[in-house]
Amino acid sequence: MTINVGVVMDPIADLNYKKDTTLAMLWAAQARDWHLHYMEQGDLYLDQGVAMASMSPLTVFHDPDGWYDLKAAGDRPLAELDVVLMRKDPPFDNEYIYTTYILEEAERQGTLIVNRCQSLRDCNEKVFATHFPECCPPVLVSADMERLKAFHRQHEDAIFKPLDGMGGDAIFRVKPGDPNVSVILEMLTLHGRQTIMAQQFIPEIENGDKRILMINGEPIPYCLARVPLVGETRGNLAAGGTGVPQPLTDRDRWIAEQVGPSLKEKGMLFAGLDVIGDYLTEINVTSPTCVREIDAGYDLDIGGQLMDCIEQQLKERGRT
Repeated sequence: MTINVGVVMDPIADLNYKKDTTLAMLWAAQARDWHLHYMEQGDLYLDQGVAMASMSPLTVFHDPDGWYDLKAAGDRPLAELDVVLMRKDPPFDNEYIYTTYILEEAERQGTLIVNRCQSLRDCNEKVFATHFPECCPPVLVSADMERLKAFHRQHEDAIFKPLDGMGGDAIFRVKPGDPNVSVILEMLTLHGRQTIMAQQFIPEIENGDKRILMINGEPIPYCLARVPLVGETRGNLAAGGTGVPQPLTDRDRWIAEQVGPSLKEKGMLFAGLDVIGDYLTEINVTSPTCVREIDAGYDLDIGGQLMDCIEQQLKERGRT
């Protein structure tokens, strides 16, 4: 039986061929002779309560000069798809939430959404990590500027960041005695009207911010350490960091063991843990990346492992 796979993503023409994780997933699905259907966020809609989309048949290629071909779009119920990969990058804004509402209608009719819609809404990538305090550095989530200043005084060297950021945007390191702490907090909290996160600074960031990929609650045994530029505190590749594939440490595996059962319970088939030194800092659930870099470092096929997991999930649902 042919499996019909939908993907909701940013414009495929604009992706980074060398690094894009969604492309690795699509290659793996196509290698199994599954049928691919391409959608952007604005292609989804509800018609009399039925989840619909204008979707285009998609073929993908291992060719940096032409990695995709799209056929003419047609309107179809999303429930006709066996699985939808929700790979729209943040920002996690109202439009993102509305998209999960539409996808959830298909989910109710048996379509597997990766990741589960309710969990995408419930699990803020910064705050979700605080569900595992034994894994995290000292951390505070608050809009209260005085409380945030007190956190800085207590820990002296702190990171302040918005709860809805990605790629290292608007992340500030505030060292002891920094005269700019007030203005930084005014900007990030909108003078106390917006909740942000404070974390104790972790010096081991110089060795990299590790991305540990999880498939149905189990870790891939290798990660990508995103090493910051000299003088930079952000390891994000989007902020100029360098990716270094490496095996998981015992501590990495322990953190994965603490978080994995919750990911599985919440239907998070594909997630990314961010670990600096010995500490969990974020749990990425919207569109985790770094598959291509880890694959290249250790001759893996993480996209294929995810497709195997999806196929097993579909068998359990009677969809194959």
